[in-house]
Amino acid sequence: MDEVIVARQERLGRLTLNRPKALNALTRDMVRTIHRALLDWQQDDGVIAILIDGAGERGLCAGGDIRSIYDSAKTGRFESDDFWREEYILNAFIAHYPKPYIALMDGIVMGGGVGISAHGSHRIVTERTRLAMPEVGIGFVPDVGGTFLLSRAPGELGTYAGLTASQLSGADAMVCELADDHMQSGDIAEFIDVLTFCEDADQLDGIIAAHTSPPGDSNLVRRRETIDRCFAGESVEDILQALDQQHNEFCADAAKRMRRHSPTSLKVTLRALRQARALPDLEACLQMEYRVATACIRGHDMIEGIRAVVVDKDQSPLWQPAQLADVREEVVQSFFGPPPGGDVQFSA
Repeated sequence: MDEVIVARQERLGRLTLNRPKALNALTRDMVRTIHRALLDWQQDDGVIAILIDGAGERGLCAGGDIRSIYDSAKTGRFESDDFWREEYILNAFIAHYPKPYIALMDGIVMGGGVGISAHGSHRIVTERTRLAMPEVGIGFVPDVGGTFLLSRAPGELGTYAGLTASQLSGADAMVCELADDHMQSGDIAEFIDVLTFCEDADQLDGIIAAHTSPPGDSNLVRRRETIDRCFAGESVEDILQALDQQHNEFCADAAKRMRRHSPTSLKVTLRALRQARALPDLEACLQMEYRVATACIRGHDMIEGIRAVVVDKDQSPLWQPAQLADVREEVVQSFFGPPPGGDVQFSA
């Protein structure tokens, strides 16, 4: 079975992630297949637009195949280095793709699923969308350009999403500027049918507009002032203190979520998000993320986090250190040093 179904439908190039039992989690071969297809269609004048979606009923993509990352790291091979290098190059390629790139962000869209969708030119969510960058929950950090996207979300919404790993609705994703349009999931099939027979890229916006609808209310809009105030802190401790002082259910839940996550990952993530704001472009953020990612997989918490969530599924990771106060500044800074195999390089 092909893990990515690559199809030419009239003038539409369609990519369907096809590992529904694994929630379409990305493998290295899938990354390569997507990249090759995009390269081919870039040169094909008969293809006017790209559509990416996911097979099955549960979502576009739950992220990278972290079980395989865990297995290779346990043997000391760190095959994840090459996977991330190719994945990040693909993320940047999508961001600069010269043809319309339409991502159907229906259902679960997390981690690597964000990387293959939220950098596209046309990003469509639905009432079923559950978008998240949940990396801090497994001792990792937002990657696939996540620091670029989250650091450029309005106010401190991106900081909130990155540190709490909260799932965002389609409406929330649009407020965070991670998506452009909202569509009812029941209208997707008809939308694809109409899109298939589109003869001109100039017609795309009209076709999308004809099938989209208002997203409904976003919980983040109601909480925006509180989020901006509490998550503006320059340290994780400051943010938690601000949340604790609010004495309301929303802030208590956010603080509870953060306290479940890896203390080291929280501090490294906040540092990465703050640094990303000052970086000039997506590629610079991806280079930083590559440094951090390759450091994470060689540390304790990412292996332990994957074990607890994916392998043994006991949901009880034993973080080292277990307390924020014990995460030293020099340890946080060490995650941003040069990676073992050199920095990821992007084509001009």
